[in-house]
Amino acid sequence: MDVAANLEEIRQNIRQACANSGRDPQDITIIAVTKYVTTERAKEAINAGVTNLGENRLEGLLDKHEYIQDHATWHFIGTLQSRKVKDVIGKADVIHSLDRKSLAKEINKRSSGPAECFVQVNVSGEDSKHGISPDETVSFIRELKQYNNIRVAGLMTMAPHIKDEDQLRTVFRKLASLREMVQAEQLPHAPCSYLSMGMSNDYKIAIEEGATHIRIGSALVGSQETGG
Repeated sequence: MDVAANLEEIRQNIRQACANSGRDPQDITIIAVTKYVTTERAKEAINAGVTNLGENRLEGLLDKHEYIQDHATWHFIGTLQSRKVKDVIGKADVIHSLDRKSLAKEINKRSSGPAECFVQVNVSGEDSKHGISPDETVSFIRELKQYNNIRVAGLMTMAPHIKDEDQLRTVFRKLASLREMVQAEQLPHAPCSYLSMGMSNDYKIAIEEGATHIRIGSALVGSQETGG
């Protein structure tokens, strides 16, 4: 697998999606999701020009961080248990899965300064997905004001793994609408500038609906520990 060639194809798709929706490709951040590949493959992504890496397991984050360290901006994109926050803080630059007050409390306690967080919203309502409900999003973010070390950079969601484009657009548009509602609150702790949505199968649609951060795994670095 040629990671550099994959990256160029993804960038071409980003340019096309941005052209379709009147957006600037410079506003899109590619996060290479390396949870299923080796540290060597993650380094290939860095060498190809990727500057953001995403991990959803603490063990993967620690292993790859030790190998790559500050050559990347690190995103923790998986469900985060409160007891593991102490190990994630200082390694992950951004946390994409803030979805409960107990987690916010622990992040606030362990951080030495404002921690960049995305609030995870379960827009699709699937039982298999984590995140707060859309109806609770604005009030939840308001309540985060009490935590001085929490900064809500944006909202994150995972769309259903389906091919129905209309359903996907509905999910992405809902998250974009929620961001507008949060921004209307003008909360100093929650500028909520970004939307983390879209993966290998649906990132072009996500970009057309406003995504700023796309999380690309298999289409960029593959999906096998052996490098396949």
